[in-house]
Amino acid sequence: MAFTPRTPRVVAARRLQRRRDRDATGRFLAEGPQAVREALARPEVVTELFGTPTALDRYAELAAAAARADVPVSEVTDEGLAALAETVAPQGLVAVCRHLDVPLEQALAGAPRLVAVLAEIRDPGNAGTVLRTADAAGAGAVVFAGEAVDPYNGKCVRASAGSLFHVDVVRAADPLETVEALRTAGLTVLATTGYGDSDLDDLADSGRLAEPTAWLFGSEAHGLPQELAAAADARVRVPLHGRAESLNLAAAAAVCLYASARAQR
Repeated sequence: MAFTPRTPRVVAARRLQRRRDRDATGRFLAEGPQAVREALARPEVVTELFGTPTALDRYAELAAAAARADVPVSEVTDEGLAALAETVAPQGLVAVCRHLDVPLEQALAGAPRLVAVLAEIRDPGNAGTVLRTADAAGAGAVVFAGEAVDPYNGKCVRASAGSLFHVDVVRAADPLETVEALRTAGLTVLATTGYGDSDLDDLADSGRLAEPTAWLFGSEAHGLPQELAAAADARVRVPLHGRAESLNLAAAAAVCLYASARAQR
């Protein structure tokens, strides 16, 4: 019999839409077939898969993959799935997953050549999009620093389009300590700001972007805190050749991360 919104396991999973419950349990929700597919590709991440009968039939390979991994597969009614989903038109699958974040020291032990630091970025859509872009550019780690949004916020998870499961995710309380740890690990730390004294094109032409690099990105509304920008090895502006006043956060991050990716290859 399919679970309903009042079934205790559905009720418990629904609580994971709240940060305090995610933090208390070390669990979060991944919604939709793409996120579920990427979550199942990482061993021992998914603890339960909920799906409507229609979705479990349509995505039978995902249900089978869950079963092979000894992950419980629970049928839910459309109403039960709607209670778990945060989108207007859910696609019928929601997975309960374990938190993935690792300590900064562990992430740096893998000697990543490209790292993205989301400093005080509180918009979950922006954070998830930058995470996705960092993954696409080949970054080894993404650091959520200071008062940044919870990487397991539902909107952030969806905006990452599965990339949350591909890179080392780090939650670091102190952005300045993060900068020092990155520099100690041998990375050049570059801060993005529209008022930077270094031009991205000049850095690329000089060959500096070929070095192992960590990019600091601040919130779209407020930018990077002044003391954090000052702590970086350089403050970098993206050149604007037209009449636009600025780029939004996601676009600026994409330009910077791909400039590094090209230089490093």
